[in-house]
Amino acid sequence: MNDERAVGLLQEMLEIYSPSTQEGELAEYLVAAMAERGFRAYRDGAGNAVGELGDGERQILLLGHIDTVPGFIPVRIEGEIIYGRGAVDAKGPLAAFVAAAARVGPLPGKRIVVVGAVEEEAATSKGARYLLDKFSPDCVVIGEPSRWDRVTLGYKGRLLVDYALEQERSHTAGPRVGVCEAAVKFWQGVKDYARKYNRGKERMFERLDPSLRRIHSGGDGFSERVEATVALRLPPGLDAETLKDAIEGLAGEARLTFYAGEAPFRAFKNTPLARAFLASIREHGGQPRFVLKSGTSDMNVVGPIWGCPIVAYGPGDSSLDHTPHEHLSLTEYGRAVKVLECVLRGV
Repeated sequence: MNDERAVGLLQEMLEIYSPSTQEGELAEYLVAAMAERGFRAYRDGAGNAVGELGDGERQILLLGHIDTVPGFIPVRIEGEIIYGRGAVDAKGPLAAFVAAAARVGPLPGKRIVVVGAVEEEAATSKGARYLLDKFSPDCVVIGEPSRWDRVTLGYKGRLLVDYALEQERSHTAGPRVGVCEAAVKFWQGVKDYARKYNRGKERMFERLDPSLRRIHSGGDGFSERVEATVALRLPPGLDAETLKDAIEGLAGEARLTFYAGEAPFRAFKNTPLARAFLASIREHGGQPRFVLKSGTSDMNVVGPIWGCPIVAYGPGDSSLDHTPHEHLSLTEYGRAVKVLECVLRGV
């Protein structure tokens, strides 16, 4: 696949709007695009787009995702920059997987599997979970932006908490604490807990990071109600059950619901896969380095189960994830494809 065709693949993927749970059109497109490029391509039981090259014993799995957060961004190319929802997170990395695998073609002794998974952004990771007992890879590359010359080794864990409180309405001049004030007090308590936990912890990957995702209040004249969602990014070493107990102690009379929990995960860096990336990046003029991310990815889902060498890699600046200005350098995209080609041949 030449550079022009690789760019065309990415542009067409960006043109198809595919927020989580609405990936069907893009999955069908990607299956057809991979089939045209020599893959054995199909949709699996979860709706993932899967393409395979070769039938060797050594299985190399490239796991990207085809869903995005909501909000379509008109696709356009200005100079060497392409704009569009998913350009960075994470259609760019997935398109690079397809382009690189198509260029190397079937390799002796190897079976290359490219997956465009569904619902990575929905906190269900439906597509990745479906794969857990379907494949036994020898190594895995997760398609997430790290820039072309960086390799991601780990992601924090995640825990979401829904807070709900309802009580009889009372006069605002009275002594009773209203539901909105109670919710704010709860949120401040969560922040205080995180601040105490983080004392002496200088590195981002060691810190507990809370964020207030949503808060909404209302009433019917007789009762008042508030709902809020808090997200917590969990560092290694933090016991999730201990955290839940502490947060429950802050809730007062409110009802809490915990969900979408994922444990943090950090891969080893002294593996043949990681070394292959370092060598390939250097070969193409880069100065590689490893990074750890504050978010969560499908690495958290598959890494502990498959237990094989794993990294995350892909072109793009992750600070643009989910923003209205999401865009990707086509020069960087092309470099990432070349890096991946060398990795597939050498790993």
